[in-house]
Amino acid sequence: MRIRIKTKWSKEEREVTVEDAVSVLAFNSWKIGMQTLLEIENENFQVDSQVQRIEVIEEVMAFMIQSLDRVVHETMSDEDRATLISLYAKKVADHVQDNARDFSGPGDYRTPFIEKLNSRFESYSDTKWNEEKHEPGFSMGREFGNNIADVLGPNDRKWALDYIQQVLMPEFYGLFKKTVKSVGLVDEEIKDVGGEALDSRHVLLRDKPA
Repeated sequence: MRIRIKTKWSKEEREVTVEDAVSVLAFNSWKIGMQTLLEIENENFQVDSQVQRIEVIEEVMAFMIQSLDRVVHETMSDEDRATLISLYAKKVADHVQDNARDFSGPGDYRTPFIEKLNSRFESYSDTKWNEEKHEPGFSMGREFGNNIADVLGPNDRKWALDYIQQVLMPEFYGLFKKTVKSVGLVDEEIKDVGGEALDSRHVLLRDKPA
């Protein structure tokens, strides 16, 4: 997966806020989502509508939010972790709103995405994180693969699952992990760590329509 990520800042030292870091992460997350969609289309999977395209990207966004939750599990307090994930989710929702509006015209796209995200927190909560390899476990990757496959055309769902879980997900997750480090949300000295997912009650977000 060849895309350039926007690294966090210039070489000039300055104080960087969490909001700065999360904004850069959300921007790059959207780029990763767009590239993932392109990879799916290049494999000739059935993506016929703009609605499907947005839904594919939304599932990638939801998965990255889940992944950040696991990555910071052992390096932040529950309160700070919930604040970070909520901020990241809201920044991502802004990108969903702006880009979906460009694709499909005026409307509230943020609220349905937040509702989907809350639902995904529940479904991902039963999945496992591979603490030894510091990456999504099989059940977490399978959940993601099923969510993407459900968006695709019916002819693709059966044979798309293995490709999504075994090829596509490791590619974009590696780039996402690199981005998290580049913006400073994980110290370079600290190994990637994981843990149980946040209870969905911690990330019940409600934004006003744009």
